Amino acid sequence: MDATEKQHRIVVVEDDAAIARVLQLELQHEGYLVELATNGVEGLELALKEPDLVILDLMLPRMDGMEVCRRIRAKSRVPIVMLTAKDRIPDRVAGLDIGANDYLTKPFATEELLARVRAQLREREPQDRSIRFKDVVMDRDRHEVRRGGKEIALTAKEYALLEYLLLHRNKVHTRDELFNGVWGSDFLGDSNLIDVYIRYLRGKLEEGFDEKLITTVRGIGYSIKE
Repeated sequence: MDATEKQHRIVVVEDDAAIARVLQLELQHEGYLVELATNGVEGLELALKEPDLVILDLMLPRMDGMEVCRRIRAKSRVPIVMLTAKDRIPDRVAGLDIGANDYLTKPFATEELLARVRAQLREREPQDRSIRFKDVVMDRDRHEVRRGGKEIALTAKEYALLEYLLLHRNKVHTRDELFNGVWGSDFLGDSNLIDVYIRYLRGKLEEGFDEKLITTVRGIGYSIKE
């Protein structure tokens, strides 16, 4: 595992010691931190301590898996992969209806379980919506733009115009296309406003840098090209 990667913590709630041990070893081999519980009460306690995922057996002493799942869901959105020897469709539906994210019947292939664990963890990872182009990074969540590591202060419309050009790069856009895409077709204004904002963007994004970003296509419009 790369030192920069997060080590995911997984709670396994399984009363069969042999199965629990196999799961622990396989998950640890994949680089996960594993905590074991052998009954529903212990499993619920561990599951409410903010792990990244819970593998939950259905048939458990002290508190069954359905009740554990129900109580987890009352307080947490942690992904739950339910394990059970019951393969009837009503049992699967019941487990999913009370909040399990996935359902695997015993006996199962370890490779399949690991694949389902990875899928659930991927869904939980924050999605990076940043746009990267050469040395420009547009952080769309923070509404920030950097070039060469230097923060570039843009107005809302300058930002929107740059975002449009970056999202639709390698295409030449007419002034009318840019005007409608950024200001909207209902906006009462002149598409020559695009020339003004392109000049603003160039002044902020290109001054002090050797490489120009925005290309003028004479007689047509503007583009950002690879």
